Amino acid sequence: MKLFVPKEKSPETRVALSPDTVKRLSGLGFDVTFEKGAGELSRITDEALTAAGAKVATAKDAGTADVVLKVNRPTAAEAKGYRKGALVLAAMDPHGHESDIKALAAAGISTFAMEFMPRITRAQSMDILSSQANLAGYQAVIEGAAVFDRALPMMMTAAGTVPAARVFVMGAGVAGLQAIATARRLGAVVTATDVRAAAGEQVESLGAKFIMTDALKDASGEGGYARELTADEQKAQAELVASHIAKQDIVITTALIPGRPAPKLVTKAMLANMAPGSVVVDLAVERGGNVEGSKPGEIARVGHVS
Repeated sequence: MKLFVPKEKSPETRVALSPDTVKRLSGLGFDVTFEKGAGELSRITDEALTAAGAKVATAKDAGTADVVLKVNRPTAAEAKGYRKGALVLAAMDPHGHESDIKALAAAGISTFAMEFMPRITRAQSMDILSSQANLAGYQAVIEGAAVFDRALPMMMTAAGTVPAARVFVMGAGVAGLQAIATARRLGAVVTATDVRAAAGEQVESLGAKFIMTDALKDASGEGGYARELTADEQKAQAELVASHIAKQDIVITTALIPGRPAPKLVTKAMLANMAPGSVVVDLAVERGGNVEGSKPGEIARVGHVS
């Protein structure tokens, strides 16, 4: 059975294959092939993959593959090159892209949405959401700190003391908890909020302060995810955020609701009240964003910069 791994479309830098997985898949009887340069942006060379037992191919070779492994859902142009009856495993992101999914079905292609893998013990090794969210939470703090361009921990110098940076994390799921832990390790004063009351204990166990409006008792939904807030709850949450966000140096938003656009948590008015030089990192930007005006892959500057 032939398995093919294509090169992902920009700006994606990940690849759905590694030398270790080549060996495992080959051991299961697959004829593993990959598009030339597929792993170069992940610092996995063609030589490393071929040494593990895979073969270099071209994008056209996808048309002869029985199984296609990808990081992201194939584009319409890519899908046209797959053979009818092929199996595609990737993060399909179907919500809001129903026409793309229908096109794949019409082409006779079977798909597995890896992000829908059940969150059970037996499936933990295939849970792409938790692993990537964990890394995203870490990277959000690192990138936010780089743009902030000042020290995060309190620094005592001969010229005086620099106070610790204040970091506010909105959403205490996997990404949020990792962001909290990373910011704390870097010496920042961290606060966090979540609409799920149960998240408070987890936040405090990492050394951060949990804040939550009294008007919002608990908004836990199915599977441990947050449910959508009512209009009154949204108003109360917005008031809490508006008063707190103005005092923060770095804000990281991570809130998502399965199957729905990301909830808007930070408005332009809130951004305008933040101190000059403060930074907001929106991890939900690909689902519409938690921050008003945020766009994928862009650093937007709000206000006048001299």
